Amino acid sequence: MGAYIVRRLFAMILMLIALSMLVFLIFNALPADPARLTCGKACSPQIVEANRARLGLDKPLVNQYTDFAKGIFVGRTYGEGTSVSFECSVPCLGYSFRKGEEVSQLLWDRFPVTAQLALGAFILWIVSGVSIGIVAALKRGKWQDRTIMGFALIGYSFPSFFIGLILVFFIQIKWSLIGFEGYVPIYENPAKWFSGYILPWTALALLYAAFYARLTRNQMLETMGEDYIRTARAKGLRERTVIGKHGLRAGLTPIVTAAGLDLAGLLGGAIITEQIFGLNGIGRLAISSVTDSDLPVITGTVLVAATLIIVANLVVDILYAVIDPRVRLA
Repeated sequence: MGAYIVRRLFAMILMLIALSMLVFLIFNALPADPARLTCGKACSPQIVEANRARLGLDKPLVNQYTDFAKGIFVGRTYGEGTSVSFECSVPCLGYSFRKGEEVSQLLWDRFPVTAQLALGAFILWIVSGVSIGIVAALKRGKWQDRTIMGFALIGYSFPSFFIGLILVFFIQIKWSLIGFEGYVPIYENPAKWFSGYILPWTALALLYAAFYARLTRNQMLETMGEDYIRTARAKGLRERTVIGKHGLRAGLTPIVTAAGLDLAGLLGGAIITEQIFGLNGIGRLAISSVTDSDLPVITGTVLVAATLIIVANLVVDILYAVIDPRVRLA
């Protein structure tokens, strides 16, 4: 098990290094002048050149990447050797002249909003999707199965923005069941915090639960027909044990894969959902950064989102080894 984890950690580190190079190259080798994008339309050539020197954009691209990578681990000093130098603390992902703030601080301020959205929706769709998928598999061909799969097909067909707008129109506007609270920290007012999140949670959970219901049903039908399931029943094991310990566990591998990657993707920013429900998270920050052509923030956002997915892959690989010991030999 230890050797398996070491191999996966080494692979993850190599992927992170390659990722940082690729992301940096994409957003810093553009035809557009990164220094020109640091200020607005009224920006003078003198200010552009000053920003170029302060951000180190006048150096060769290799040196720029070296400074960027080093800043993630030990911090960085912008405009070193001048009277207008300033520090960027660890982990330094760049500095946004547009917003006048470090990129890492911008992401850190908005991450709790996105994390609460992603984790709440994740719990809802995993519990509901897997549960109704098991019911559909056990009631195969019956009205329960047809009803669940019918609703799952409808739910999976609707895009997230459509589900979100429907919830806003009926729940908040027409029926006035929930106010337009936005994000309220849980330590300030738990009731308003919950009312601000319940609709975005529901919008995401309806979309993902439909997929997980279909996935769980297919996996359960496949595993419940195996010989070892019939053997377990022949030994007199309780049906709950047969389903939970033998049937569901054997079919968990694709569910764990999808769950890990979907959660990591949402932690990187649920762009549409945050925009619809007015949640000031990483997704909304990404939209404003693209609109403002704020390259340092775009670079940091993409790097963090991709890193979360790579780390999720590592967690999924470790869970594979726990679920199925045969994976450790691969």
